[in-house]
Amino acid sequence: MIVYQLKCSGNHEFEAWFKDSAAYTTQAADGDISCPYCSDTKVSKAMMAPNISPSRSKAAVPAEAADVTADAPEPSKEDPAPSKSDVPVVVDKAAEVRALEVAEKILEAVDTLRKEVEANFDNVGDQFANEARRIHYGEADERGIFGEASEEEAEELDEEGIDIYRLPGRPRRN
Repeated sequence: MIVYQLKCSGNHEFEAWFKDSAAYTTQAADGDISCPYCSDTKVSKAMMAPNISPSRSKAAVPAEAADVTADAPEPSKEDPAPSKSDVPVVVDKAAEVRALEVAEKILEAVDTLRKEVEANFDNVGDQFANEARRIHYGEADERGIFGEASEEEAEELDEEGIDIYRLPGRPRRN
């Protein structure tokens, strides 16, 4: 498992776990990774500090993995140093299992929330911004709605004092 700090085109930063770097590459190319804040699928790796295991766990780490940079060649003047997001990381198995359990619980909660909204709210599709305004200004009956709005429409609703909440995107495929 590997964790990456990601950034969407709206400059929201978030972490995501992947089976390996190839899984990230495939999912990013397929548009399967979405920002939890705005559901944008245009994501890229952001700068992040490497995760270094504490010294108390060195005994559990094989000697060849204890110093992940020992065999790494020194960067030449022609080749830039690797970015922090490309530095290999030693992750202890207990932390990895905990992270997977937490990630699974978060995904289950998001799925439950989405199902609850879809079952009990009116889907107004791409008319979300217009219908939210009508409800806010008393031109339509007050009720729960969901739908789609552009980033610009969401910002305009916020500027008008209309409370909206972004519903996380659909669960991605593995």
